[in-house]
Amino acid sequence: MKDQLTNIKLRDWTETRAHSSWQVFKIMAEFVQGFESLAKIGPCVCVLGSARTKPGEKYYELAVDISKRLAQEGFGIITGGGPGIMEAGNKGAHEAGGRSVGLNIELPFEQHFNAYVDHDKNLNFDYFFVRKVMFAKYSQGFIMMPGGWGTMDEFFEIATLIQTGKFTQTPMICIGRDYWSGLFDWMRKTMLEEHQNISPGDLDLIKLFDTADEVVAYLSEFYTNYKLQPNF
Repeated sequence: MKDQLTNIKLRDWTETRAHSSWQVFKIMAEFVQGFESLAKIGPCVCVLGSARTKPGEKYYELAVDISKRLAQEGFGIITGGGPGIMEAGNKGAHEAGGRSVGLNIELPFEQHFNAYVDHDKNLNFDYFFVRKVMFAKYSQGFIMMPGGWGTMDEFFEIATLIQTGKFTQTPMICIGRDYWSGLFDWMRKTMLEEHQNISPGDLDLIKLFDTADEVVAYLSEFYTNYKLQPNF
């Protein structure tokens, strides 16, 4: 019986390995499509945050305002293409007549394209990691609105890429001191002061703002000193 079970497991594992080899081509196709499409669009700022934030709520309307103001400054707006903060970002770009980009991924219950993504800038992904590479490579700044697991994943990945120098110098901005301050206090007290797991200057790489005025002023000043270019 044990030998029979072992043989079944080995056969299943072999079939999985064969499927994985062919999967490489699907992954490559997503990278090629993403690189070719986004390289043509021009400088964009990425707006990230919760898919669950509703129109009329504080951070939804703030994301609309920030995105509209940035679009008026000439930036396109990239989001995950779905509802909530993503919709707000695309809505702001759309209302300003700017470039509105959506990098969508199909998820149960939450994710679907919002109505404000430009039809020719509407990309769909099966793989989270490919999608995150597209955000990382082509965004000229990252606006981190309040969000959940996905936003935290993106927050720490982008922060790591900036801190390790894998990016060119890229602005990262968290919006909402009342939302983010607890995390920043923990990073400063526990990660930095108690355990020295980060360096004193690492937290200075991330800005914490509350208003659209602060965001626009910071990004405008930043790009008087740095070139607009892909991050790697």
